[in-house]
Amino acid sequence: MAKTYQVFISHSWSHVNDLKNLRNLLESRGYFHVEFTEAPPMNPINSANSYYVRQRLSEKIVSSDIVLGIAGIYASYSDWMEWELDKAIANNIPIVGVVPWGQINISRVVSNRAKEIVRWNTESIVAAIRRNV
Repeated sequence: MAKTYQVFISHSWSHVNDLKNLRNLLESRGYFHVEFTEAPPMNPINSANSYYVRQRLSEKIVSSDIVLGIAGIYASYSDWMEWELDKAIANNIPIVGVVPWGQINISRVVSNRAKEIVRWNTESIVAAIRRNV
């Protein structure tokens, strides 16, 4: 039986289309099984209490095989993304940065924490996940 990868995608809620597109890319890849563990805007953690949100996100990150950090420049301005990536590092969860389609500049928040950076290409992303898990 094929491995199912538990993937947490660190993303900016103000750029939710990047999250949706990345999920679609991975879900549509044949012979690659993935379950997503992040809290997307479609299914948010319903609380204004940041301690509670961090606790729930921490559980999701720790239960993941890998964290994909969407490396758009906007990640440099997201305290939540920085916190998620640091939580992954603290728990020895590998991070792969994924550069959104058409982006030239990438976030140092992601690039400084990632084991590797890949471009927006299904095969590159899948191969990076397999190499790093």
